[in-house]
Amino acid sequence: MIPRYSLPEMAALFTDEARFEMWLEVELLAVEGWAEVGTIPPDAAAAVRARSPKVTPELVGAINDRERVTDHDVAAFVDVVQDAIGAPEGSWVHYGLTSSDVVDTALCATLTRAADLLIDASSGFVSVLKARAIEFMDTPMPGRTHGMHAEPTTFGAKLALWCLQADRDRARLRAARHGIAVGKLSGAVGTYSNIDPRVEAHVCGALGLTAVPATQVIARDRHAELLWACASVGATVEVIGTEIRHLARTEVGEVEEAFGAGQKGSSAMPHKRNPILSERLSGLARVLRGYLGAGLEDVALWHERDISHSSVERVVLPDACLLTYYVLRRAAGLVQNLVVHTDRMRSNVLEGSFGLVFSQPVLLALVESGMERDVAYRIVQRDARAAWEERRPFRGVLEADADVRLDGAALDRAFSLDRALQHVSKFRQAIEEVEG
Repeated sequence: MIPRYSLPEMAALFTDEARFEMWLEVELLAVEGWAEVGTIPPDAAAAVRARSPKVTPELVGAINDRERVTDHDVAAFVDVVQDAIGAPEGSWVHYGLTSSDVVDTALCATLTRAADLLIDASSGFVSVLKARAIEFMDTPMPGRTHGMHAEPTTFGAKLALWCLQADRDRARLRAARHGIAVGKLSGAVGTYSNIDPRVEAHVCGALGLTAVPATQVIARDRHAELLWACASVGATVEVIGTEIRHLARTEVGEVEEAFGAGQKGSSAMPHKRNPILSERLSGLARVLRGYLGAGLEDVALWHERDISHSSVERVVLPDACLLTYYVLRRAAGLVQNLVVHTDRMRSNVLEGSFGLVFSQPVLLALVESGMERDVAYRIVQRDARAAWEERRPFRGVLEADADVRLDGAALDRAFSLDRALQHVSKFRQAIEEVEG
């Protein structure tokens, strides 16, 4: 992932140093597991741990140099580590293991830690959405379908629905973490032919992983599940970003992104305050969906294993975690700092369409008065069109129509914003149950 979209705490998990440190820890734990079951002398295992090299840029360089000879990254790693530890104890490193025992278990341990960061960021996002939903629960605004005014809603109701969706994303991330927090040290085809299952249990237990049956590799549906959770986060953030972009349009003017001191919205037009963060997040959601497609294609491998998944995962798994973390953190800031023009929202719902948002309660009032529904529908439709074309208040058009036999009290009820929003408390109740 390019530095622009990499935050340091997540990026630290996916450096070359971090990768080799995790590989080394798996190898050391395996040696100690062999000692625990009695195959390796305990003093030899202790010497391996004590003399194991520090993973420094210099060690990374040495491994890379060795790989140019071996054309195999794990073999190069083992060669360099064994040389650093020295004979005879160094020969116990990688004893009974195949490369994927090390790589897959280390990768899952890293992804588990990445998932913890994602869950934490997701919780922060949910909390921000919940707080702002409560803040604006009673702020009326036009509800829109097909991009056109429909009926009144509140901005808090909109935020509450986003909160509930983000909470479902958090549940998906937690499920994905559970699915990826696994490991295997069961040999070349997963049958423990040259390794004691107790060694696997020792290593996985020390890393906080669950040992699972496998071929040479851990099943890739687990990794695809994590990528699905990341793509789902992107989709939710895109929902929010797209809505903010629409509500920020000049002719709508109901929200705007926070604008910092010294910020420039356009290099050419000084008046511009563009919804750049919403647009950026909407675009990054597309990238996250692309990672999911690649991850799903990695699920089907030949027989007990090939390496067609390996090159893909070196890109999509770190990048998906980095990008999802960035998206969650930035989306939380977007919502937290969003400028909300409540007066504009109220004006738009009451005056923006001349009261046409109350057409359905007028229709229902006519039906209640005894009028046939289709007849009532055509009358309301006709008067609504007249109000729009003549730029007149809808209620005034209705009051001047001899076919509309509704008294003032009936029209008051039909045009009541309080009546339209009387059950918005259902949204508040729904998010009160959300953790955060």
